[in-house]
Amino acid sequence: MKYTVITGASSGIGYETALAFAARGKNLILVARRLDKLKELKLAIQNIDATVHVIVQTSDLSDTAQAYTLYNTLKEYQIETWINNAGLGEGSFVAEQNLEKVETMLRVNIESLTILSTLYVRDYADIEGTQLINVASALGYAIAVGSVAYSATKFYVSAFTEGLAKELEIKDAKLKAKVLAPAITETEFVNKSLETENFDYKANMSKYHTAKEMAGFMLDLYNSNEVVGIVDLNYNFNLRSPIYPIIGALH
Repeated sequence: MKYTVITGASSGIGYETALAFAARGKNLILVARRLDKLKELKLAIQNIDATVHVIVQTSDLSDTAQAYTLYNTLKEYQIETWINNAGLGEGSFVAEQNLEKVETMLRVNIESLTILSTLYVRDYADIEGTQLINVASALGYAIAVGSVAYSATKFYVSAFTEGLAKELEIKDAKLKAKVLAPAITETEFVNKSLETENFDYKANMSKYHTAKEMAGFMLDLYNSNEVVGIVDLNYNFNLRSPIYPIIGALH
C-alpha cells in the first residue's frame, strides 16, 4: 500500500490538499501538531471515500529532533509522495521582529524541511513514481518588505528544491523534486504571521486564492513534468522550468 505524506495538514493548503488527493484515491499520512484537527480531517476524508486509508501522526516541526522522529516512525510505510507543506510566517520589519518567533520559523521552514527532504531522497531516489513537493511561496522569488525574514526562508526552500531537482536529474534518479509557490492564500497563515484574529481577506486583499484553489494547483504540479508551480503577480498559476540559474556540479 502506497501513501502520500502531507505535513501541516490540519488547516489551509495542507487540509485542502489532503481532500484533493483523497478524491484521487490516494492513501494519506497526515502530519500536524493538532491531533483534534487531524481527526476531523480523517473523518472528512472517510466521508469522501471510505476506501482511502488515512493515518494521522502528530509532530511539532519547530523541534528539529521531531523531524527525525517523524521520518523514522513512518519508515514502515511505502511513501510515493512527500509534501512538505508545514510553514510559519513573520510579518514585521526586521528591527521589530520577534526573534523567538523567527527562530521557530527558521526551524520549521528551513531546518525540518531540509531534514525531511534529505531523508526521503536518500530512501526513494531510485523508486519509480515518487515525488517530493516542497511548498515555498511567491515570496520565495521576490522580497517582501515587512516580511524579509519570511521571504528569505522561502528563497531557501525554492533554491534548495530547484537545486535538488537538478541533482536528481544529473543522477538519472526516478524521484522528482518540485516546488509550489503560492501567493496570498486564504488560510490561518496570516492570522499567525500578524498575530491577529479573523483577518479579513476581502477587505484587505485585492486578489488572493482560496486554500481549495491552491490544492488544485498542487494537483496540477503533481500531474506535470515541470519543477515549479508558481502564482505570478496577476495571480495566474504557471507551471514552468526552474527559475534560479544553475551552476554545474563542483568536484
